[in-house]
Amino acid sequence: MTGAGTDAGQPTAVVELDAAVESAQSAFEKARAADPATRGAWLEAVAIGLEQDAAALVEIAARETHLGIPRLKGELRRAVFQLRLFAAEILQGEHFDATIDHADPHWGMGPRPDLRRYNVPLGVVGVFGASNFPFAFSVMGGDSASALAAGCAVVHKAHDGHRGLAARTAETVTSALDAAGAPSGLFSLVTGRRAAEALVDHPLVKAIGFTGSTAGGRALLDRTAARSEPIPFFGELGGINAVFVTPRAWVGRREEILAGYAGSFTLGMGQFCTKPGLLFVPAAGSVAGPGELRGVLAGALAGFSPAQLLSERLHGGYTDAVRRLSGTAGVDVLLEGDFAAAPAPTVLRTTADAVRSDPGILRQEMFGPASLVVEYEDEDELPALAELLEGQLTTTLQAEEDDDVAELAARLTDISGRVLWNGWPTGVTVSYAQNHGGPYPATTSATTSVGTAAIRRFLRPVAYQSFPAARLPEPLRDSNPWNVPQRVDGAWRRPPGAPEGAL
Repeated sequence: MTGAGTDAGQPTAVVELDAAVESAQSAFEKARAADPATRGAWLEAVAIGLEQDAAALVEIAARETHLGIPRLKGELRRAVFQLRLFAAEILQGEHFDATIDHADPHWGMGPRPDLRRYNVPLGVVGVFGASNFPFAFSVMGGDSASALAAGCAVVHKAHDGHRGLAARTAETVTSALDAAGAPSGLFSLVTGRRAAEALVDHPLVKAIGFTGSTAGGRALLDRTAARSEPIPFFGELGGINAVFVTPRAWVGRREEILAGYAGSFTLGMGQFCTKPGLLFVPAAGSVAGPGELRGVLAGALAGFSPAQLLSERLHGGYTDAVRRLSGTAGVDVLLEGDFAAAPAPTVLRTTADAVRSDPGILRQEMFGPASLVVEYEDEDELPALAELLEGQLTTTLQAEEDDDVAELAARLTDISGRVLWNGWPTGVTVSYAQNHGGPYPATTSATTSVGTAAIRRFLRPVAYQSFPAARLPEPLRDSNPWNVPQRVDGAWRRPPGAPEGAL
């Protein structure tokens, strides 16, 4: 069974949602003690299922999202890679954070009992799919995959922008899990607003994962907090992703920087949450006038091929956002685009004085192929300008090696989850050290939604005191039958059979 409401044209009734969550809870109770190898095999089965159904999935995605076949194939490969990376990660066992303190009658605080702590899965997790990444952040994207890796059950709320794809993907996932022997109900799909609200409110749901707009995320955050039992809400809400260019970098690499900027803010028609929405550059009078800047940007965008945005609703929101910002005092149009079905890029321009007078200029996201250039007079202004920004997923420094940017870099670290040096923020690799998060409104938590650390969002610690050895969970036993890293009496101990140098 693929779950309630998987017919792409039929919203899930609340009674069906209740049944899906109850089935997920039953599956969680059966699967929670599965060893890492078993759970990893379930993830591998899903990865194989997606690979085998790739042609049909990509075809449906292209029809529903207007995204190109090459992009969609790459995104599906990313989702498959992510599943396998999580499977390998849980085999390592570091996510358990298994910690053992043996009884010690001479402990400095007085006699210490036997204490053992490790991380356990939260339970049923509700996941909301994203519009702009139909594979990487949707049905079996990062939130669903990391929750399953953590040992949770998942009820996924399909995004209305690609409901047919969601239904087909869910069928593939549940078929793969069933064939691999996972408990029925471990993953299911629901659709529609009423089911979404009931999912957030359901007492058996213990966390929510979300990728989407700030307005939608804030509404869900408030709803989770208003429950009689508030639950964690892991919302990735996007960001403006400011880029700061130092005067020396601007003099030495202006055309290179503008070419990279043009390619990054238009990538995927500007529908990435990491799109560079702000570019801080030295004032035109110090290097090049507005006319020359316009000419260089026009040249950098000469090969751009416009495409339709993801949906008519998003197109309307993009149009409104660009018109609203371009009509703000102190903002003018540097490079005029259009609002055709496949819109040409727009670049707006403002000054440091204008944003100091109205910091709201820096906080207006334009979800599409548009960005804002901010001209400053003096490099010393940059740290204070950075302080005008809200929380960001990313910020970027375009600078030279011997530029004195320590104060600015410190400010950027305060407000963002990933700080780049001479790069561009679009492109979020799935890896061990990745952090895709940031202070609110970039996200609603101090966690990452991309990379292996994303698993830890859906875990919580439990300590066992003076338990008989045979009743301890496997990661906390002295015999360590799962061969996971353990910290024993303050020192890390290698699992039996682990190579030298491994924890």
